[in-house]
Amino acid sequence: MWHLFLDHPLLVRLTGTKYACGRGGCGACTVMVSKHDPVSAKIRHFSITACLVPICSLYGAAVTTVEGIGSINTRLHPVQERIARSHGTQCGFCTPGMVMSMYTLLRNHLQPSEEQLMEALGGNLCRCTGYRPILASGRTFCVESAGCQKKRTGKCCLDLGGNDSSSLNRESDICTDLFVEEEFQPLDPTQELIFPPELLRMAKNPEKQTLTFHGERVTWISPGTLKDLLELKAKHPEAPLILGNTSLGPAMKSQGRVHPILLSPARISELSMVFKTSDGLTIGAGCSLAQVKDILAEQVSELPEEKTQTYRALLKHLKSLAGQQIRNMASLGGHVISRHCYSDLNPILVVGNATLNLISEEGTRQIPLNDHFLAGLASADLKPEEILESVYIPHSQKWEFVSAFRQAQCQQNALADVSAGMRVILEEATDTIKELSLSYGGVGEATIGAHKSCQQLIGRPWNEPMLEEACRLLLEEVSLPGWAPGGRVEFKRTLVVSFFFKFYLEVLQELKKLVKVSDSHHYPEISDRFLSALEDFPVTGPRGVQRYQSVDSHQSLQDPVGRPIMHLSGLKHATGEAIFCDDIPMVDRELFMVLVTSTKAHAKIISIDLSEALELPGVVDVITAEDIPGTNGAKDDKLLAVDEVLCVGQIICAVVAETDVQAKRAIEKIKITYKDLEPIIFTINDAIKHNSFLCPEKKLEQGNIEEAFEKVDQIVEGEVHVGGQEHFYMETQRVIVIPKAEDKELDIYVSTQDPAHVQKTVSSTLNIPINRITCHVKRVGGGFGGKVGRPAVFGAIAAVGAIKTGRPIRLVLDREDDMLITGGRHPLFGKYKVGFMNNGRIKALDIECFINGGCTLDDSEQVTEFLILKLENAYKIRNLRFRGRACMTNLPSNTAFRGFGFPQGTLITESCITAVAAKCGLLPEEIREKNMYKTVDKTIYKQAFSPETLIRCWNECLDKSSFHSRRMQVEEFNKKNYWKKKGIAIIPMKFSVGFAATSYHQAAALVHIYTDGSVLVTHGGNELGQGIHTKMLQVASRELKLPMSYMHVCETSTATVPNTIATAASIGSDVNGKAVQNACQILLKRLEPIIKKNPGGTWEDWIEAAFEQRISLSATGYFRGYKAYMDWEKGEGDPFPYYVYGAACSEVEIDCLTGAHKVEGSFIQGMGLYTTEELKYSPEGVLYSRGPDEYKIPTITDVPEEFNVSLLPSSQTPLTIYSSKGLGESGMFLGSSVFFAITDAVAAACKERDIVEDFIVKSPATPEQVRMACADRFTEMIPRDDPKTFKPWSIPIA
Repeated sequence: MWHLFLDHPLLVRLTGTKYACGRGGCGACTVMVSKHDPVSAKIRHFSITACLVPICSLYGAAVTTVEGIGSINTRLHPVQERIARSHGTQCGFCTPGMVMSMYTLLRNHLQPSEEQLMEALGGNLCRCTGYRPILASGRTFCVESAGCQKKRTGKCCLDLGGNDSSSLNRESDICTDLFVEEEFQPLDPTQELIFPPELLRMAKNPEKQTLTFHGERVTWISPGTLKDLLELKAKHPEAPLILGNTSLGPAMKSQGRVHPILLSPARISELSMVFKTSDGLTIGAGCSLAQVKDILAEQVSELPEEKTQTYRALLKHLKSLAGQQIRNMASLGGHVISRHCYSDLNPILVVGNATLNLISEEGTRQIPLNDHFLAGLASADLKPEEILESVYIPHSQKWEFVSAFRQAQCQQNALADVSAGMRVILEEATDTIKELSLSYGGVGEATIGAHKSCQQLIGRPWNEPMLEEACRLLLEEVSLPGWAPGGRVEFKRTLVVSFFFKFYLEVLQELKKLVKVSDSHHYPEISDRFLSALEDFPVTGPRGVQRYQSVDSHQSLQDPVGRPIMHLSGLKHATGEAIFCDDIPMVDRELFMVLVTSTKAHAKIISIDLSEALELPGVVDVITAEDIPGTNGAKDDKLLAVDEVLCVGQIICAVVAETDVQAKRAIEKIKITYKDLEPIIFTINDAIKHNSFLCPEKKLEQGNIEEAFEKVDQIVEGEVHVGGQEHFYMETQRVIVIPKAEDKELDIYVSTQDPAHVQKTVSSTLNIPINRITCHVKRVGGGFGGKVGRPAVFGAIAAVGAIKTGRPIRLVLDREDDMLITGGRHPLFGKYKVGFMNNGRIKALDIECFINGGCTLDDSEQVTEFLILKLENAYKIRNLRFRGRACMTNLPSNTAFRGFGFPQGTLITESCITAVAAKCGLLPEEIREKNMYKTVDKTIYKQAFSPETLIRCWNECLDKSSFHSRRMQVEEFNKKNYWKKKGIAIIPMKFSVGFAATSYHQAAALVHIYTDGSVLVTHGGNELGQGIHTKMLQVASRELKLPMSYMHVCETSTATVPNTIATAASIGSDVNGKAVQNACQILLKRLEPIIKKNPGGTWEDWIEAAFEQRISLSATGYFRGYKAYMDWEKGEGDPFPYYVYGAACSEVEIDCLTGAHKVEGSFIQGMGLYTTEELKYSPEGVLYSRGPDEYKIPTITDVPEEFNVSLLPSSQTPLTIYSSKGLGESGMFLGSSVFFAITDAVAAACKERDIVEDFIVKSPATPEQVRMACADRFTEMIPRDDPKTFKPWSIPIA
């Protein structure tokens, strides 16, 4: 089945819509669909994810892609202009989807509210920007909120803090605006595309005939009348009905399900009807969830509150269920019939006594939407020939209370761990239970009702003894085995009773409203400290301000350095005209490649049978290790497996076929026989037991640690476990290899941070010289370290395919394969022993770290080294011992990731600080300040540095965040609230930039001046979204004293700048900037005599004269690199060229009953690492988290409520070009301030509950970790399983 524009985007040459996950979970492929609504007789515009929409379903609809609303060649739409000029694009891969979500919102609401903006963007993921600038661009269209008075007073309400403690006290030099709103073109609705008149005519005189579309394996039938649909269903009882494809689509993709016949009821208006009666509401099964939300909202506004209890509960969950695009596509009927165990709506519909109205050729009948139906019992289910016509939801009544609860990894756009619907009817004017209904999702194979428990509670008063009894009964009835799919068993058990407690409180609170004070009946009192348990965290539009120092007033206006210049490709990102690797048009005779990976963690390959696969139509060949003419990777790290596999996901062979669909079908037919080998190691603990390591131990020591431990007042020992992290770059790994007709030349278009490494690997694999291979990188859709080493593997395998077949090869990884194969951040296990005085002064610190390296070395040795070198962070401790090992396990090899060990390792150091504070009875910030570097000193590796800037950052952060007054407010809040707690933390950072070797800091550039005066700049850096090309043109503009409009960067190519270093370690702009500067200075020196001779001439005059005088207008610039070295034998060196410093303050509020948290300040990708991004592995070493459904990166609703960023003014780094700072990685760790604020809030809860702190720290601080740490009577009452008695669903690998 074809999906809209994505399976074959090159046929229509529309490449703006991006394919990133294939499950509708990321929003990169968002487009707008417009249809005529027969009920309202209006055109309805709605956003959808194109990857899930079958093209056959679009009969009669108009589809608008990003190309349709504006172009840089004609006219930009205001949405496109504003997102680019607001700096809302970085890598740009998610931008077309963001643009289309906002555009659709504006087609429906010319001046949307901020809530509508947040809702519209809730289904769109971005990995680069942290969402703030995207929201800033969207806000320019919104109705101005009453909150900020900036426009009236000129001062922003978020400019908090007292006196500016910086050396620069002139406020006029500090800017907070990154764009001028008044310069944007206005939004003119009269200029929008009209609904095509031909489609309007078709809609008003609809075709009644049945439409049939025949595919290769599937027939799509779309009847025009209900009668025809029922006939077809009787004829094809096994054929599913398909509307939004949000359930069937992902299942077909991930499980390979194929239905020979699909019935589409999209044209049947009877299925979209809504009927309102005096006792309830009937909603057509064909209504989308977005329409259901609007219908329910209308009912809630029209009817008295007592009648709308069920509708309010449904509305609450509809706001957080999936993203806007999925809600626009998914139908009510589809949601009910799919019977997902994690359903948010079915538990509420069950307790609300909803009825399903069924219809078939035989007639109509009604069945209750109850547990029997949801469990799929034949007696309570649809007959094969029946379809669901509508759902009837009755009104609630007085003395009836209905509530809904859910807890997920993220607040929005995440599948619920547990969801619940709860309803109670009390005897009039009493607290006696007349009827009780409780239903749970996420705790079994289907939605589960607690009928026995409810039955036993009827007649009981709604009071504390009833609550105790209800919890006991619920835990007996809603039982979950320890091995239950999805894991988190104890957390889910706790939520079952925690949710009921919330319901108990909610009902008591409602009773108080119903009963007048004079009434004699006395209900149990709710303590004021318990009331916060009733409040859910609201979804609020984040607010914030960024402060930076403006350029000197004397700086030339045409000098762009230091100014907020828009990304060079920003407008192209926003129009979809920026070409990424897979957007390159198909080349003649091009083939598609799909990889075959191991299903075993450690096994011998007995045989590989390719025969069935090779017989399939379209299959050209299967590439195996035997086809490699040169080197098959390294001895312990093969490109294609030979004889043995070391992990699930190791590449064994690759199919090449005429289409990607044919190649994917072929891999299912390849039969590989294995024999399991021992040992199989997944966890760090197992690796330590088996002495399984990838490289020797790395160690640094200073002072006398043993002696120091003897002289301290107290010693604390603890453990820290940090989970891994998936890069989740929006553009998955991809490469196109084009063999040339002669001399064994290859052109390789690849998404990589290191094209020279791809070039070298392909050269050794094919056994041809490097000079025959040219790698091209136009732009990369996000990298974060994941595209340093891995693209070389895919480039080499594709190159073998290209050489063997003599045809171009395109290899594009699906998200699931990318996540399975490529590895990510190293999970870490650390043990610490810290000795300190009672005043909090740390005298000795001993840390031992182990990282999970996976099955091959990759970058694990360097990560271990960097981790050890950076462990001390901002603290001067006289006696230290740091040791690190990289463990070899049977998991995919972990690799470079932003921060390169620092974000994991330094969490141990900061956890020590928190432990010391707890033991001393002092605040963590006091311990941090007491132990920070104070004067010029030497690090543990004896590199001298001055902490002056570090101290300035710390003091500025304390001041700008009003830290001390916030701390007092947090403590006051915690005294008044038992079930909600706030925490606050401030974290300093000393981050060393660069590689620990001089040769890795070299860079080159090639600058051409053409005879018309235009300048072409090429350099060795790669555009990953960080804007390196923009920065290089800023450098060239300043050096040549020319406007940037004269300049152009084409691409990064190994043919123009050879032997480049990976764009990584935060120094890409630094070193390449130096090389561009050098080239420009060489050219300017050559032009000097000409300029002196004709000082009044124009640039064009000078260039023409230079050409006439035979002066070369092309120059290679070179930078030999910063000096850096490390001697591990002596434990000393100057490994880093310079440091960058920072400090971050975060305030967090947690819900002790559910573990949910709400943040107020951090950096988003780091926040994800420490709070929501959790990788789950099966006991067999299979990665479960292989897409946006299971792996939750932060969404727009996770952005802190208040998010302020300041760049330290007047901060000089003489070593670097124009005092630039390498900030690409350092911000990751500052996100740990969120983690420690959560830790602070949990500590407040534990203190109140008299729980002894155990000093075992686990990251990420997911809702599960937070809830279970806040132990209380509900966590105490749940049953606990002996781990030895069952096989768990997932295993911890850190």
